[in-house]
Amino acid sequence: MALLVVLFSSFMDLVDATIVTVAAPAIARDMGAGDAQIQWTIAAYTLALGAGLITGGRLGDQFGRKRLFLIGLAGFMVTSALCALAVTPGMLIGMRAAQGLTAGIMVPQVFGVIRASFAPAERAKAFGAYGAVQGLASVAGPLLGGLLVEADLFGLGWRTIFWINVPISILALVVGARVLPESRSASTARLDLVGALLAASGILLLLLPIIQTGTWGWTGAGYALLAAGITLLTIFLAYERSLAGRGGEPVFDPALLRNRAFAVGLSASVLFFGGIGSFFLTLSVYLQLGTDRTAWETGLVILPYALGSIITSGLGVALAAKAGRTLLITGSLTIAASQLVLLAVISNGSDPGFWPLALGLFIGGLGLGLAAPILVNVVLAGIPGRNAGAAGGVLSTVNQIGGSIGIAVLGTIFFGAVTGSTTDAPGPADYGHALSIVLVATAVLYLVAALVMLALPKAAAEHVDQ
Repeated sequence: MALLVVLFSSFMDLVDATIVTVAAPAIARDMGAGDAQIQWTIAAYTLALGAGLITGGRLGDQFGRKRLFLIGLAGFMVTSALCALAVTPGMLIGMRAAQGLTAGIMVPQVFGVIRASFAPAERAKAFGAYGAVQGLASVAGPLLGGLLVEADLFGLGWRTIFWINVPISILALVVGARVLPESRSASTARLDLVGALLAASGILLLLLPIIQTGTWGWTGAGYALLAAGITLLTIFLAYERSLAGRGGEPVFDPALLRNRAFAVGLSASVLFFGGIGSFFLTLSVYLQLGTDRTAWETGLVILPYALGSIITSGLGVALAAKAGRTLLITGSLTIAASQLVLLAVISNGSDPGFWPLALGLFIGGLGLGLAAPILVNVVLAGIPGRNAGAAGGVLSTVNQIGGSIGIAVLGTIFFGAVTGSTTDAPGPADYGHALSIVLVATAVLYLVAALVMLALPKAAAEHVDQ
């Protein structure tokens, strides 16, 4: 029962990271949201989630993982309801950020709860079930988003993608309060809230002028924000180095960068995950606004990607201890190839139909399944065991931040290309042209990621203390 509680909650978090992508055009139509506001609706969640992961884990260690899990779950329920009740794009973006923060409190407790609930011999099966839920969520997100938007239950339209979290959360809270075991760490290290705030603020200042380019243009204020973001991140690194030197536990210890595998792994993670979120956002907009598909039809088109990732994810995990780096490089090259296949499919400017799109997406899913589940473990193979936990937390955070950066940069390029290619209302050819630019950019991203991965350890770590 404890496992079911944390798996259901993890499922909600994983689905919420993707479900909004399919619903984005419906949200834009209903609320009159601009392109930048749609980007923020997705990026705010992943950015806030990434910012909260390490601090959320430390809070659970200090005050009890069950307590923090239930607090995070309750917050996730409330913020989901507030997302559903949003009346302006700005309110929705703010509530999505709050929802991401509550997920950042809830998610890190999952591994601690599993460790406390199962004997060592049973943990592998429990973590395997968690991996299976990740695969299921990748399938369910686009399909569930499309189904709920299309069904228009009670006339709520896209708002049902958030309302559905409420009854699931209530059930998980009631059962979780009864069956989850309490556990905490013996460590009493102080929380590095200053470091967390500096990092989140610096990244936000970097993303703000990039996403708002279409609205603001590149003005002196935009460049000033970029300079302020870089300055804050520089201060963040200096503060973290000072805190580590005083014997504290920073959210990011700069000493980790001295490890070549870890430094390379951070770069590979940003490149790899930077392409995923932006690709699905732009693909969803292209399918619905460019080819006039419904949200449900869009989910069906995306389904082969998820199926491909499920097929190869088990193979990747099974072979990671022997050929982790090879699998990562193969996965990245496969995704790059899939982008080129899709580029050829949409190049004539008309709707290519389901099967040509499904082929390219299925190939991409195969590559994702080979690489995504094992990337963290391959990077951590070069990290001493005493630092593996801290490094793993940083990598998980960077994965989320990389996704936010990709949505900011490639999303801005896509929407700029759509509106910049015509003075009239954009048509199918305009959306196809914009998506082709993103496909070329993401293909290059994954080719560069494959080159960077050549410097990673050959095999994955056999065990990571999550």
